[in-house]
Amino acid sequence: MRAVIASDPGEADVLTIVDRADPTPGEGEVVIDVVASAVNRADILQRQGSYPPPPGASDVLGLECSGVVSAVGPSVSQWSVGAEVCALLSAGGYADKVLVPAGQVMPVPASVGLRDAGALPEAACTVWSNLFMVAGLQPDETLLVHGGSGGIGTMAVQLASALGARVLATAGSADKLSLCRELGADVAIDYREQDFVAEVKSVTGGRGADVILDNMGASYLDRNISALATEGRLVVIGMQGGVKGELNIGKLLAKRGAVIATSLRARPVEQKSAICSAVVEHVWPLIADGAVSPVVHSAVPLEQVAQAHRVMEAGSHVGKIVLIAAKT
Repeated sequence: MRAVIASDPGEADVLTIVDRADPTPGEGEVVIDVVASAVNRADILQRQGSYPPPPGASDVLGLECSGVVSAVGPSVSQWSVGAEVCALLSAGGYADKVLVPAGQVMPVPASVGLRDAGALPEAACTVWSNLFMVAGLQPDETLLVHGGSGGIGTMAVQLASALGARVLATAGSADKLSLCRELGADVAIDYREQDFVAEVKSVTGGRGADVILDNMGASYLDRNISALATEGRLVVIGMQGGVKGELNIGKLLAKRGAVIATSLRARPVEQKSAICSAVVEHVWPLIADGAVSPVVHSAVPLEQVAQAHRVMEAGSHVGKIVLIAAKT
């Protein structure tokens, strides 16, 4: 099978398509013939050498995929050969085939094609686990989403809005702000031109946001605490703004607030399987009804993976960039 690896840490041109042996499923595992995968920020970091795969995981890039089950291992009863599925992966999605624990395999939601389904697992599982399982976002609470036009952001805006939260989103251009509003954001904030803390305070009557989903990390830490409501929860899922910041404990104590940092990739299989089950139960019906949809910026052949990485790094895209491994 074809598979994409980073031959050395570096720029996008280190991405190389190599030949690898087809995987064979073991106990509790499934092999998927990949139709599509998608580019995630973690793939960029892995290529650059700063985010290695978890111990025991493949060096092939790719944290999600869609496709068709081609083999099942012993004790796997919930999946059969020929099933159209998508999956949350620790690695391996940039390939013709991928081996995945059966619990991390999900049916393709009704009304979604196999191509677009490749853009769903990572965003849906990240958003559901962080906003609802970790932060406990409730209907009528206020959510602030940073990077509302990105792959995670577009899912967070739609899902929170569909479930009754008031959604504020930051973005960096008029087109991206417009997209956030179209997806359900009540307020879109231009982080280049506006102070998001002042805007959040203004539109909430000084109260602040109950939950903040943050992909920036250090550079936003103090301002995020300022933007939190009393008993607010800040969930940090990225470090695009650096890894070390100063935390004003007094400010956090005064708000009885919480700062939570999470990651999905290195969690045990049991936890990821539980998240996938919750996503199928709670998110897939919303997608089937059309209340939530995958937002796909572009779909390119696997051979153009380096260009796909360059597009993501340039930051002009909205939603997900899909890699096509096979014809749909």
